[in-house]
This record gives sequence, structure tokens and C-alpha cells, in this order.
Amino acid sequence: MEHTYQYSFIIPFVTLPVPMLIGAGLIFFPTATKNLHRMWAFPSVLLLSIVMIFSFDLSIEQINSSSVSLYVWSWTINNDFSLEFGCLIDPLTSIMLILITTVGIMVLIYSDNYMSHDQGYLRFFAYMSFFNTSMLGLVTSSNLIQIYIFWELVGLCSYLLIGFWFTRPIAANACQKAFVTNRVGDFGLFLGILGLYWITGSFEFRDLFEIVNNLVYNNEVNFLFVILCAFLLFAGAIAKSAQFPLHVWLPDAMEGPTPISALIHAATMVAAGIFLVARLLPLFIVIPYIMNLIALIGIITVLLGATLALAQKDIKRGLAYSTMSQLGYMMLALGMGSYRAALFHLITHAYSKALLFLGSGSIIHSMEAIVGYSPNKSQNLVLMGGLTKYVPITKTTFLLGTLSLCGIPPLACFWSKDEILNDSWLYSPIFAIIACSTAGLTAFYMFRIYLLTFEGHLNVHFQNYSGKKSSSFYSISLWGKEESKTIKEKIRLLSFLTINNNETSSFFWKKTYRLDGNVRNLTRSFITINLFGTKKIFSYPHESDNTMLLSLLVLVLFILFVGAIGIPFNQFNQEGMDILSKLLTPSINLLQKNSNNFVDWYEFVTNAAFSVSIAYFGIFIASFLYKPVYSSFKNLNFLNSFSKKGLKKKNNFFLEKIINVIYDWSYNRAYVDAFYAISLTKGIRELAELIHFFDRRIIDAITNGVGVTSFFVGEGIKYVGGGRISSYLLLYSFYVLILLLIYNISKLLLFIY
Repeated sequence: MEHTYQYSFIIPFVTLPVPMLIGAGLIFFPTATKNLHRMWAFPSVLLLSIVMIFSFDLSIEQINSSSVSLYVWSWTINNDFSLEFGCLIDPLTSIMLILITTVGIMVLIYSDNYMSHDQGYLRFFAYMSFFNTSMLGLVTSSNLIQIYIFWELVGLCSYLLIGFWFTRPIAANACQKAFVTNRVGDFGLFLGILGLYWITGSFEFRDLFEIVNNLVYNNEVNFLFVILCAFLLFAGAIAKSAQFPLHVWLPDAMEGPTPISALIHAATMVAAGIFLVARLLPLFIVIPYIMNLIALIGIITVLLGATLALAQKDIKRGLAYSTMSQLGYMMLALGMGSYRAALFHLITHAYSKALLFLGSGSIIHSMEAIVGYSPNKSQNLVLMGGLTKYVPITKTTFLLGTLSLCGIPPLACFWSKDEILNDSWLYSPIFAIIACSTAGLTAFYMFRIYLLTFEGHLNVHFQNYSGKKSSSFYSISLWGKEESKTIKEKIRLLSFLTINNNETSSFFWKKTYRLDGNVRNLTRSFITINLFGTKKIFSYPHESDNTMLLSLLVLVLFILFVGAIGIPFNQFNQEGMDILSKLLTPSINLLQKNSNNFVDWYEFVTNAAFSVSIAYFGIFIASFLYKPVYSSFKNLNFLNSFSKKGLKKKNNFFLEKIINVIYDWSYNRAYVDAFYAISLTKGIRELAELIHFFDRRIIDAITNGVGVTSFFVGEGIKYVGGGRISSYLLLYSFYVLILLLIYNISKLLLFIY
């Protein structure tokens, strides 16, 4: 097994040949490479699978021996300065390696079919493989400089993948927004690294932790400067993990392909900030102010993300804000010092959210069969509903992912979220109340998404050949009223959308393809009916292909069983530790935490019953407000439902005002984007215009004025000079008299005063 550790440094480079070969193929053999583009999915999956097997091997060794491996190579040496690159294999690295590889393999398999008709298929897999290389290098880095290099490469890949469809202005703007926002945090991270090096003279983690701890305990360093450096390091994690107030880029990042959302913005890249804080926790733990700040940012993000998800109409944006909220839980746990709980939730959330994002991609795929390529329609929850009978496998997997994220036992997130909630009561009752309330909100908005997507009827807009659209019939919505038509019209319009008989839209492009046997996966199930006396052709929603469903089913297995690694009452050895605690023993000992995980049965069941009750309450409220009523096609908004139960009009009015406030807060993203637009974007623009005005009207005016004055003075002197000495003496005498007069007057004034 020592042989395995010895060659662990190759882990980041195993997947690198794929983007290199794709790039070389496009340069030297462009036609052949494009014709054989589907073959590149196989080496991408194969190489990442090799890394996965290697990662499991390393984790098993660490569980058995509780060992930590560090291999370092000198990169440059100059006098007292030495820069080294290395590979650090410890429990945190092992967890991240398994997470990146397992989720990455499922996403790559899923993407092969999802992106099969996209013209950027090769570019997509090149970006994905390069991202995997960058992420693997990040988690195996042994020092801060190495982390920063791969940190920037991960940011570059994120920029490229978010803006994958760069011809769409909204996608181009989204990738720029993500890039600029992350640069704020990355600049802070870079300054923090330089500050710590100035204090300690080292970039290596072990040296940093030991030196800083000794300096702080012995009061040999300016404590305020240490706090500043630690805060700057934390700023990098705030931006990368979409924590308040640098969270604004995450929902816009959903403009990239759905597999990108599943891999980068749910399971791996946004987890890089959590990874960084966990890696530097031995440094932060000696600075109570920073630990309190981490917990505070975490709890704010928990609540803000949950409230912003309440009214989102785009299914991917709703899941994005959910990701933001769950990352807040992890940050809260790290701020409380609950290292194990944070990493446990990192694992369970990654699989659950990857399943939900890939499930949303399957839903979008299905919706595009009837509305064509249109993100405003295929991702709009208002236009969904009634998909259960069309996509039963996707519906089942999405439901399990939803239940897991809600914290329903025995699914994965129940075990980790419950542990964070329990620890929060010991840390701060106020934080605990907010965290528990947010758990209820999580159950509410997740079941809102589920019910609006799969229950009721299909609520797409009807469009005939002339392009005239009729009113749409919405699902029961907490946030708005529905426009209703006659019952007969609704029965005919709810389930279909007219499309051209000879063409269908591809998954991601407005370009149309004729239904031909040579075009893979474009055939849809059609039905011809006589609607309003006119023959129409309709397309049903359809289930995704087998490769996409395979990824969903495998991820379901993960969320069913991955929680077992952290079940506190399982005894796997003489110490009574579960698998996760056994794996994390070296890190827990480094943080001086108690590794004993015996839990009293009564206490465990009591705490679990409380958290599950909150989740079920959120599910009940969502079901009550959004469950479709099939017996009536009247206006079915929830306010009318309340009025049937006898609420007074003034109560209805008051409740409606509250709902409107909540809706405006959520739909307008808590006005944070608007605040940034006014205070930063508009403010910087006005400042630039002011500087521009000053430059043109003041600086340029002075320069131009000197030139013009010199010109006119020269012209005047030219006519004064006539060549007569007597004239020159007269002018000279005149100037001398003026100067003497000025001198005497000034001397007289000085004498008087």
C-alpha cells in the first residue's frame, strides 16, 4: 500500500490527456475528430474511473491505518526562499477525491447523451476533463501556492462552462458575472496567502498551523494582522462557495448546460470553498473572531438561500438557491467547530443535489420535446405539471432526491443535517432556531418544485400554426392567480403543444432537424387529432434515454446508502466509531476534538423526531398550497381556498400583503443584485464619468490653455518687435516701473499689518 501512496502524485494528471488530445485532434485532424466526436466520452469516463478506484484504495488504507501521506518536490530554491510542490493525502483529500470522481463519472455518462446533438460536444468534454484535472489538483495540494494555482484554473473552467453557449447574451453575461464576483474573493485569498507568508515564511500547511499557533499563544505577533489575513483567506471561500454577500453569481451560473450545474455548481466547485475552510480550520480555530464570523456568514446564507428559493419559477434557479442554503449549513458547521458534521453534509448533499440537477435536466429534456428550445419555457415551473405519467423514472428519482434534501429518514441528508441541527443548539439557540426553521423552508420549497413539476396537468402554452397563443392554465400557485378558460378548452389544451409535422427542435439549438432515421434520438411520439375542426400534430413529453437514466439510478443508490458511513450508533470496531469518524480520526485529533461517537438512543431519536417533524410540516404546507384540485377548473389560488374556510376579507387582505412581500423579496433576489447595480455598477460608472469629465475639462483644458496662451503671446510679441532699440528701452523701463510699484505696494502692506 505504500506503493500506492508513492504514486498518488499522478492523480491530478490522469484526466489531462483528454483535453490535450481533443485540442491536438481539432488542430491537426479537424474533420476526423469532429466525425468521431462521440468516442471522446469513453476515455473521459475511463480515466476518471481509474482515479476513482485509486481514491477508494487510498481511503481504505487510511481507514485501516489512520495514516497521512505527504510527498513534496522542490520547484525553485533561491537563497532563503523555497517553493515546493507536493501531494497531500489525508482524510479530507480522500473524501473529496471520491466525491469528485463518483459524481463526475455519473455526470460524464449523463452528458454523453444530453449533449449528443450540441455542436460544442467536443468542447464540452474538453472543458469537463480539464475541470476534473484542476479540481483533483486542488484537493491534493500540499501548500497554499499550489492551491491558489489550481483554484484559479477551477475558476477558469467555471467561466468557460457557464458561458458554454456564449452566443446567447444571457449566458455570456452570466459567465462574466461569475468571473468578476469570484475575482473579488480570489484577490482576498491571494493577499491572505502573502500575509501569512510574511508572518511565517512558509506556504506549507503543517508549518503554517504550527508557527501561527505558537505565535498567537505566545503573543509574538500582531493579532489584528493575523485576523486580517485569516479573513482574507476566508473571503476566497465566500466567493467560491456562493456565501453571502458574494452569492449573486450562482443563480446566473445556471445558464450553462444542466450537467455543468450538477457537477460544478452542486457537487464539486462550490464545495471548493468548504474544502478550503476545512483545510485551514486548524488555523482558524485559534482565532475565535474568525470562527464566529464563519458561523455568522453560514447562518445568514442558510436563511437567505432558503427564502430566495421560495418564488423561483426557473427549476434550475430554485435548485441553485437550495445549493446556496445547504452550503450555508456546511459553513455554519465549520464555524461551530463541527468538522465531521460539515464534511458529512458535504458528502450527502453532493449526491442528493447532483441527482436533483440531473433530474431537472431530464425534465427540461422532456419539456423541450413539446416547447422546443426555449429556456424560458422548458425550465419554467409554471408551464410544467402532470409529467408523472410521461417520465415515471425521472419522477421517482427526483422525489427521492427531494426527500433526501428535506431530511427524511433513512435517506442521506437526514443523517448529516440532523447532526448539524443538534450541534447548533449547543452553539447558539438563536442560530439553532434559524437553522431548524430553514429546514422547514427547505422541505417547503423543494416540494413546491416537485408538485409544480409532476402533479396536476401539463400547463404548456398552446400554439397553433398561425402563431397565436391562447391563455395558459397554471398549477395552483402560492404566488399568483391563474387565467382560466372553459373546461372543454382546458381539457384539450393542457397536455399538448402544436409543432411542425416535419421538424422538431433539438435539445439546445433553435436549428431544426427533419425526422429522419439517421438522426439519433430525435424521433418523438406523435399523435394526430382533430382539434376545433383543424388537423393538428402533437408531441408528448417523453422519458430520457437509458444512459441518462442510468446516472439517475446510480445516484439514487448513493443517497439510499451513503448515509450509513456516518450513522452514529453503528459500531464497526472496538472504539465504536462509524466509518466516517474512523476515516477522519487524524484530522479530528489535529483539531483536538473528541472522536467518541457513542450516542444515546433516546437523545438521538428525540432529536431526529423534532427535525423530521419540521420537515414534514414544510411538506404538508407545500402539499396543501400546491396540490392540484382535479374536480374544479375555477380560480384555484390559495387565497380563495382560505376564503372557503371562512377567513374574513381583512385577514385575506393582510395575508395577501404578507405573501406579496415574501414574493417580492424572493423573486427580486432580496434586492442584493439591485443594490450592487446601484452602489457598485452605477456608482463606478458615475465615478468613471466624473473622472473622464475632470480629465477632459480640467487636465486637458489646462494643457490646451497653456498652448493657446503661448501661441497668442508669441503672435503679440511678434508685432511688438520692430528692430528699434529706443522702443525696447522704453518697454523695459515700463516693465521695471511696474515691478517697482508692485514691490513698494507689497512692502507698504506688510508694514501696515
